[in-house]
Amino acid sequence: MKSMTAFALSKHSFDWGSLTWELRAVNQRYLEIHLRIPDSIKPLEMAIREHLKKQISRGKVEATLRLSITQSDAEFCLNEALLKDLTQAIQTVQMALPEATQVNPVDLLKWPGLLQNQNTETNETLNSDIINSLQTGLNEFNQTRSREGASLQRIIIEKSQAMRALVTQAQTLLPEIQAHFAEQLKHRIIDLTDSLDEVRYHQEIAIQAQKMDVAEELDRLNTHLDEVERLVQTTGVVGRRLDFLMQELNREANTLGSKSIDSRTAQISVELKVLIEQIREQIQNIE
Repeated sequence: MKSMTAFALSKHSFDWGSLTWELRAVNQRYLEIHLRIPDSIKPLEMAIREHLKKQISRGKVEATLRLSITQSDAEFCLNEALLKDLTQAIQTVQMALPEATQVNPVDLLKWPGLLQNQNTETNETLNSDIINSLQTGLNEFNQTRSREGASLQRIIIEKSQAMRALVTQAQTLLPEIQAHFAEQLKHRIIDLTDSLDEVRYHQEIAIQAQKMDVAEELDRLNTHLDEVERLVQTTGVVGRRLDFLMQELNREANTLGSKSIDSRTAQISVELKVLIEQIREQIQNIE
């Protein structure tokens, strides 16, 4: 289980120069990648995105690449087709806006893809080093997410066990609450009628017992808690499933509260909902 919140900084040196990958992530419902890379390696963008998607499933991820190329034997040529298109576009703008500033040729050379490196071997080495160094950064990034995930796992299990103790307490109280209710009902009927119709009395007990029976809700609470504890000890993407389980747990806790005829089970319902909300807050950071 991994957290969606993490940071990693990976620096590397090569014969051609150096590079730095900076990876940041915060929680997000889906995967959202913001990539900041030099214009000179834009053709590699899709490969970088695919590499990130293979190892990150959810979160808002910012990946920044900084390049420092010191090698001087690169052979550059102009992309003449692109230069022609740019020239036509500039002329169109200048005809529409005669007061527009003339384009500086040096600035024009900075246009992505206008200058191309003819040294295929250098390009392949650079691209390979970029992807390999990204993987190194991702390894550190995922280790950070796993450590944070382990911490979240401990918190969730602790809260889950506290909820289970409350469910057990409610199950223990049920027979006492039902017996106390039956006794109260009996005295109330006698006070009102000076006599007790046994048949009517048992019918009323059966009706009220059915209305306030929460055994099924308590069983379902335990079942959902079993699934929560199982999920947090598995690998992979579990955040959405855990969030769904919190909704189910909250539904059962609400039903317990609405059926309660005793202040003790009503209080247990409140404490369950507090713990559910605490777990839900932690789950928002789980992938």
